Amino acid sequence: MSKKVAIVTDSTAYFEPGEAEALGIHVVPLTIKLGNSTFQEGVDIDTEGLFHRQNFSGGYPVSCPPNASAFEQLYARLHQQTDQILSIHISGHLSKTIDRATQGAESLLGRCSIAVVDSMTTSMGLSILAKAAAQAAQDGADLDEIVRIVRGMIPHIYMIFFVETMEYLERGGRIGRAQAILGSMLNIKPILFIEDGDIIPLEKVRTTDKAIEKLFEFVSEFDNLEQTAIIQRGQTPGKETRALQERLEQSFPNLQFPIIQYGPDLATRVGPNALGIVVYEGLTF
Repeated sequence: MSKKVAIVTDSTAYFEPGEAEALGIHVVPLTIKLGNSTFQEGVDIDTEGLFHRQNFSGGYPVSCPPNASAFEQLYARLHQQTDQILSIHISGHLSKTIDRATQGAESLLGRCSIAVVDSMTTSMGLSILAKAAAQAAQDGADLDEIVRIVRGMIPHIYMIFFVETMEYLERGGRIGRAQAILGSMLNIKPILFIEDGDIIPLEKVRTTDKAIEKLFEFVSEFDNLEQTAIIQRGQTPGKETRALQERLEQSFPNLQFPIIQYGPDLATRVGPNALGIVVYEGLTF
């Protein structure tokens, strides 16, 4: 049996089309529910499609983790080629996906080594970890070694963003009803940070320009930026996104700041008009 470690993640991870397949990364989709309809994230719904449908349905989308059986079936199939699997997923504070992956691994207990790892992040942050794991697997690293690599990287991944509407934060229990109403009345834009795997409000600003300034200041605090990306709703950069990108590129001429689209799962949490930055701070030894 091959000893090469198989890498599994979920659809909240951001990949370019065909990228996960090319890297040998297996992706389990989350389910997005909108009204009476259900979709598989990244399979039959994307972010633009989600908000387009929402405009007609009038409801709010909800993200649901995969069934444990989806993981069980994938692990069983992968076990035909390997006895080592790393399954790395969206933060357990944001989704029950990690629990379902753990349940799915139980049927192979004692026959296959399956490490289920909480990434403590999502979107581009999760894909950075999954791609590093896949590269290590290609290089012949064993499961324990890849888990060490990934766990060492997790504390160095950061995500910060602001939202234009508080409705989604309120529905997700991140802020209270009174806070959401007051914020809407005062046109407040919360700056949010993923810390210890959870989305927490960092501070509040009153204008989009100030929110962009806060994102820029956050990135400027790092001495050793290895990888970054700007995340937004659409695939075409908006005015605010371009302004942020230009400013960052002027200050960091040796770095690229690609613009990527956040996925449906994150969209259910932050709404249609969020803008953020993912930072991977290079490891120093």
